[in-house]
Amino acid sequence: MGSLVRRMDDSVARSPVGRLFRLKGCGHPKEIQDARLSAEIRAGLTTFSTAAYIVAVNASILAESGYGCPCHKPYDLRGNCANMAEWTRCYDELKLDLITATTAIAGLSSILFGLFTNLPVALGPGMGLNAYFTYQVVGIKGQGHINYRLALTAVFLEGWIFMFLALTGMRHWLVKIIPRTIKIASGVGIGMFLTLIGMTYATGIGIITGSMTSPLALAGCPLEDLNEAGECTSNLMSNPKMWVGVVLGGILTTVLMSFRVRGAIIIGIAIVSIMSWPRNTPFTYFPNTPDGNWRFNYFSKVVNFHPIQHTLMQQQWDLGDEGGKFALALFTFLYVDIIDCTATLYSMARFCSRARKDETEFPRSTVAFCVDSLCISIGALFGMSPVTPFIESSAGIAEGGRTGLTAVVTGSCFLVALFFAPILASIPPWATGCTLILVGCMMIRQVTKINWSYIGDAIPSFVTLAFIPFSYSVAYGLLAGLFTYTAINVGIWTVVKLSRERVVPQNYHLKECWTWRPPRERPWFVRAAVGVWGWVTRRKSRSTAFSLNSADDFHHANPSEQYHPDAAPKGPADAPPEPLRQPF
Repeated sequence: MGSLVRRMDDSVARSPVGRLFRLKGCGHPKEIQDARLSAEIRAGLTTFSTAAYIVAVNASILAESGYGCPCHKPYDLRGNCANMAEWTRCYDELKLDLITATTAIAGLSSILFGLFTNLPVALGPGMGLNAYFTYQVVGIKGQGHINYRLALTAVFLEGWIFMFLALTGMRHWLVKIIPRTIKIASGVGIGMFLTLIGMTYATGIGIITGSMTSPLALAGCPLEDLNEAGECTSNLMSNPKMWVGVVLGGILTTVLMSFRVRGAIIIGIAIVSIMSWPRNTPFTYFPNTPDGNWRFNYFSKVVNFHPIQHTLMQQQWDLGDEGGKFALALFTFLYVDIIDCTATLYSMARFCSRARKDETEFPRSTVAFCVDSLCISIGALFGMSPVTPFIESSAGIAEGGRTGLTAVVTGSCFLVALFFAPILASIPPWATGCTLILVGCMMIRQVTKINWSYIGDAIPSFVTLAFIPFSYSVAYGLLAGLFTYTAINVGIWTVVKLSRERVVPQNYHLKECWTWRPPRERPWFVRAAVGVWGWVTRRKSRSTAFSLNSADDFHHANPSEQYHPDAAPKGPADAPPEPLRQPF
């Protein structure tokens, strides 16, 4: 079996596909030494398995905004509509629309990103941005600042603004001016963020929860033992679902990884999922509740394709009196997504060892930003919140993903899942929770590369890696780190300059150098314009030189000194003919 896999790897590596993705043995000058077909496929399946929860979770979050489903007043004490039965029917159809849209845009975006950037990173609707879209912009049941159609218009325009920033080099410049130590800290923070996500009830094993008396509290109790504030009132650490996830999805996967069993992460997710599908067990994903019955009925279809009916191309271009609110939503989507995407892409590139040696950027960064921008606008036409790189891509990278083939495999799985959405939407969160914790453990190893020797680098780095998980946002964590870095280092710089370098902080000579104008190549269109201008200038110079050395000299020379081959030779008749003049 192993020899067959190796022969297949070698055969594909020598094919055009191998050269496209620069697999090991393809013969390309820049081939990636540890990139093999089998590892890329395995990594793509791992990323897909880890990120599959986004289909059901994203659909559930976005559906809370209603997307135009009629909700009549007055509301009851729980915020339910007066026409709750009608709203529930619309909500169920809307959720199926959003499942189809989420699956389709995740598949399309991942394939495009893998083909054009050759990075093992999948794209899809971002978890933080979908919550902002639902709970702060549109509002639950459409009670927010602007309606969902204007919000989708803001997302659509945001993508094209991103495209402009990427093509002009401004987004590329932003990557390079972020201090190196902050970039590394953002990768560590994302690892902690994944760990926190894997510990929650909604997307993990449910071992922690929020509390009224502390930000976090120990949990692990069955859902029926949670009070209205989400706290466990009894039966701590007794939830069978949590223990199935810990033992089979965590400990078993770790043991398999320690023996380098290929596909260990996929094996753990598959075992926990299959065990959770039978009903009437303590750890079933389909309990005898209205929500559990709906999930089971949908799961029983196995193969099902639901066409989009409510969310396709719902943009509204007439802003009316809501121009100010629209601009605020657009600006917020813009800065949150640009920082989130920048930090995630750099961290993933560094995690898969694809960042360049100077660690200021990664290959094809401009193309990566452009593809991401295009997918944001396409996703808005599907009715999605902004598309962003999956931080769950780190699971595939940990499994051996090094090229865009990983993202193409992941995207293909999402497209196939359009017809198997019932199964995809039925992977329980406790099946993937420990996987996210294990990946977080792998990503946090970068913490040793942070410059802890100088306080001006250490404190901002710590703020970054701490704020990312505790603010539940990569963007807010990076903003906090950049603000801290600027405030501390501007204060230190002021003291040093005013004292003419007689007063300097401890280990000042160990600080990392930073400049707002780092050495870098100009944007591609600037390089192209300069090249065309240089070619035209050289062409014009050559034309001028030829004119001066030929026509002008010929017309203004002394006629008696010009050579006339048909003129009779001067001198005696028996003299030899004058030899032909040479041009030089």
